[in-house]
Amino acid sequence: MTSHEIDYRIYGEEMQYVEIELDPQEGVVAEAGSFMMMDDGIKMETIFGDGSQKDTGFLGKILGAGKRILTGESLFMTAFYNDLVGKRNVSFASPYPGKIIPIDLTAFNGKFICQKDAFLCAAKGVSVGIEFSKKLGRGLFGGEGFIMQKLEGDGMAFVHAGGTMAKKELAAGETLKVDTGCIVGFDQTVDYDIEFVGGIKNTVFGGEGLFFAKLQGPGTVYIQSLPFSRLAGRVLASAPRAGRKSKGEGSILGGIGDLLDGDNRF
Repeated sequence: MTSHEIDYRIYGEEMQYVEIELDPQEGVVAEAGSFMMMDDGIKMETIFGDGSQKDTGFLGKILGAGKRILTGESLFMTAFYNDLVGKRNVSFASPYPGKIIPIDLTAFNGKFICQKDAFLCAAKGVSVGIEFSKKLGRGLFGGEGFIMQKLEGDGMAFVHAGGTMAKKELAAGETLKVDTGCIVGFDQTVDYDIEFVGGIKNTVFGGEGLFFAKLQGPGTVYIQSLPFSRLAGRVLASAPRAGRKSKGEGSILGGIGDLLDGDNRF
């Protein structure tokens, strides 16, 4: 194996975290901001890109890190190594309520494609790159743009799905239509395209967007019930704005309740 062989355990239900067990000299790479805790003796190092390529020189490292800018991620990732004798643990947390999905890349023939913000962490040696869409329609209207992330190698990787996760095994020729934001990731054998919703009423009044994602098997697809964009939109819609009074959150007192709570200023 070119990737480090790590053990792991996932804790929690709605707000999960994954604990990675590192043997001596084993390592794991993670997105900046996903770190939760680690045992004493683990060395942390900030690196360009994912650090999977060796001896590429300074220019190679710059190009590798620059690819991450195209996916909206940071130039840097963080690597954690066990430099001591004996096993050590390091943990990474979900960014918002949902499920952490372990991806054994050997089961996906060495490659898994996911949305840009799904990746959480992976065994050292796994390559975190970019996957360009070759279809104009998918790139312009697919919700993820021309670029998605690809995870390549023979180790373990972990991605995050918002809300509840659904795993679908598509047979050859079987098609699944999905909201574009609800895709977490899929097998490299799955054909991904977009399809117009159709119908004037559906387009103007449907409230579900103009396009579906069309996934055709064979292969495995992971779907999330709560994309971060949808969560952020609901929070933003409920946030108080300047000059707007609170709705009272269902209270029969409404504005009177705000007066009693002291929320209104005179």
